[in-house]
Amino acid sequence: MSTAIVTGQPVPGSTLENDLRSLGYDIQVAADASAAETLLAAVPAGERVALVDARFVGHPHALRLGLTDPRFPVSAVPGAVTAQPAARQALTRAVARETSAGGGTAVAVDSLADRIVASLDADGSAVHRPELGSLVAAVPADPQARNEARQAVAAVDDEAVRLKSAVKSRDGFFTTFFISPYSRYLARWCARRGLTPNQVTTASLLTALIAAGCAATGTRAGFVAAGVLLIASFVLDCTDGQLARYALKYSTLGAWLDATFDRAKEYAYYAGLALGAARGGDDVWALALGAMILQTCRHVVDFSFNEANHDATANTSPTAALSDKLDSVGWTVWVRRMIVLPIGERWAMIAVLTAVTTPRITFYVLLIGCAFAATYTTAGRVLRSLTRKARRTDRAARALADLADSGPLSEAVRRVAKRGLPGLAVPAVAFLGGAAVVACSALTGFGSVLPVIGALIYVLTSALAVARPLKGALDWLLPPFFRAAEYGTVLALAGKAGVNGALPAAFGLVAAVAYHHYDTVYRIRGDAGAPPAWLVRVIGGHEGRTLLVAVLAAVLTASQFTVALTVLAVAVALVVLAESIRFWVSAGAPAVHDEGEPA
Repeated sequence: MSTAIVTGQPVPGSTLENDLRSLGYDIQVAADASAAETLLAAVPAGERVALVDARFVGHPHALRLGLTDPRFPVSAVPGAVTAQPAARQALTRAVARETSAGGGTAVAVDSLADRIVASLDADGSAVHRPELGSLVAAVPADPQARNEARQAVAAVDDEAVRLKSAVKSRDGFFTTFFISPYSRYLARWCARRGLTPNQVTTASLLTALIAAGCAATGTRAGFVAAGVLLIASFVLDCTDGQLARYALKYSTLGAWLDATFDRAKEYAYYAGLALGAARGGDDVWALALGAMILQTCRHVVDFSFNEANHDATANTSPTAALSDKLDSVGWTVWVRRMIVLPIGERWAMIAVLTAVTTPRITFYVLLIGCAFAATYTTAGRVLRSLTRKARRTDRAARALADLADSGPLSEAVRRVAKRGLPGLAVPAVAFLGGAAVVACSALTGFGSVLPVIGALIYVLTSALAVARPLKGALDWLLPPFFRAAEYGTVLALAGKAGVNGALPAAFGLVAAVAYHHYDTVYRIRGDAGAPPAWLVRVIGGHEGRTLLVAVLAAVLTASQFTVALTVLAVAVALVVLAESIRFWVSAGAPAVHDEGEPA
């Protein structure tokens, strides 16, 4: 429920009250600040409440942006302010001060709502002010100004602006020019029929799973159907976000679904392709697992770099300046967005290749394209990090430590060593330790003790790498190094097992652990912190899982190792999913929606 307190005398011909009702607000009228305070006190504490100047003139979508977005406790546009239950006390205090001052706290500001916003700012409340662009939101002081404001409203198509703003401001070439021109209308169609973003997200997941099932048939007709359905799933994937922005329907559950289903859809499709290839006598499970590992490591590079630098105190990198200069030239922007293979380009490529070639060719092209994209983006970020002058914050260091996912073995080594590594030695040692365990696993026969030795070296080096706060220039490389080491070890040992089912079991284990890592990312993005420490301890941390897999490969037969991987995959999946679901459906989860880089 929501209540809007309209302050002042109603203006003849105004559509304000109708506009507020269309946004779900019950209307109450207050003649002055004292009456507004009385009405505010009567509104139940669990309701959103808004103060709106009766003289307000503007577009309905301007009011929608200012008064209905669930992500912000306090939000305002000129002439209107709203507070969710969490910010009611701040709003009540501001109104009380205004009443006790007799309306004279800010004589130059004629609107009560705007004076309340000024008071909230002075209190230190984080007042969200949405970007209105060409939309009008004003409190005219006289009839002439009112007439001019109404003319300005009539000159701008409110619905056209709303529809355009439903599309993500920064997206890939394929999405921008081949999907969004019509998916935005699909989003509006869904909104007018009462469908929610979560329902569309679920439909996208189901469509992708059906596509994976078609690919698993191993027939040409199945592959063609899979490609078509994958594109359809991506259209729905774009539509859910556009629907959320169009209707301003953001939710904690929606944040969780949006954060995880993209990865679930893509990796399930990889599994479907591998199953389809197996039906035709071609074993491409190693390629499917390699594609998932590469894509996951690409994502963690993005996440780690952004978390390490988003609140840095300075950014004077010449590389960043060159990047900004290139972005000022229109065509280079699209080329640079395409070559990093964002989700739109990647899924379109996978869909076409599935329909017209074979799963093996699809995975080869995908691996080559993603490897090039990863090299391009990582090299650029390394150059930025080495040439920039900035001081990394404690929050950034904490985020990197959480993304590292270090477990109890690492903690034990750190307590014994008591000292970390200096400067650039941190990423160098982390890389060498990871390379050692992967090489020992890949270059020896199954059952060898060398992978165990490599894993012990990895435990030591990874613990030393995170012994100090991660504030070095290249410390953001540690999480992707750790992901590559752990996942690469699982791939290498499963491949060496040489029995049916080993690589699919490894695929399941990596998928379960990757989910945990994605879950960590989106909690940090929502300023909710990392998963609880007990969860990391229970599932062993990256170094503990790596050592465990190496030991299992050394002491078990290939068939027993396959069973052990399967059991481990199921156990990890059950634990991380249970905790993730508990968190994302709880009241404390953040109502965020992914507006960042195209994944």
